Amino acid sequence: MTARAEQLLAVLIAEAVLGYPAVLLAAIGHPVSWIARLIEAMERRWNHGAGGQRRAAGVAVVLVLVAVAGGTGWAITAACGRGWGIAVLVLIATTGLAQRSLDDHVRAVLRPLRTGDLSAARVAVAAIVGRDTAKLDETGVALAATESLAESFCDGVVAPAFWFLVAGLPGLLACKAINTADSLIGHRDARYGDFGRASARADDLVNLIPARISGVLIAIAGGGGFGTMLRDARHHASPNGGWPEAAMAGALGRQLGGPVSYDGEPAWRAPMGRGPGPDAGDLARALRIYRLACLLLWLIVGVVAWRA
Repeated sequence: MTARAEQLLAVLIAEAVLGYPAVLLAAIGHPVSWIARLIEAMERRWNHGAGGQRRAAGVAVVLVLVAVAGGTGWAITAACGRGWGIAVLVLIATTGLAQRSLDDHVRAVLRPLRTGDLSAARVAVAAIVGRDTAKLDETGVALAATESLAESFCDGVVAPAFWFLVAGLPGLLACKAINTADSLIGHRDARYGDFGRASARADDLVNLIPARISGVLIAIAGGGGFGTMLRDARHHASPNGGWPEAAMAGALGRQLGGPVSYDGEPAWRAPMGRGPGPDAGDLARALRIYRLACLLLWLIVGVVAWRA
């Protein structure tokens, strides 16, 4: 555990400093995109037939992803060995975290929102949310970005870090594979409702503990929000998404959730917190809370490495 915690601390710091180099992204893409292509290929081949057949195929997708991602992580760990190989393992593991990229994406929304360039802010927020953004006002843009920031703190930072600490690189890569599957096929619609059910349930399980940790870290970083988190998290459509979102709402003293639309169809997200909706200033505060929460995560991992 000590060695793994030390490696994780190095991974967290390296990813925050380096991110994922643009030259690599242009040359070979991102590992998450490789996983996505595998999921899309399985979906094309297996997502057909009756409901029971689709559900069974969806379970097979999860098993394949865990085997491929976990096996890849095991092989890399074995090949890296010790010494300088650990540095290679750390660099590979940074591809499973999103501290830097999440910060970059939210800042890309915040900059034009602060200057009143709503069109540019809508384009920027469309890169990180699935809802319709073309008609969002300042509050709508800030709301979408704040919710994405809070939820992605769990999905993109705490969950992969947690599973690295539990199971090393195989755990981190398996976590990312399941999270990607949920994003792509874990939807409750006619096409994916049966096929993506196993991916959605697996993602719920993977994020069960990290979501609660994320909410606590956000509440500590924001100087409040515990009461809101405990009161409102259970109302979220996801068993996990409400924890970091409600904590962020409470820390900001703003209300998240409410009416949205996807592909022109209206939808409703359970309200998290009380007060007015967020604006550009609140999004800036949310970003500061996020950064402090990341630092708190580093501190916890460092303490684990020191005390183990």
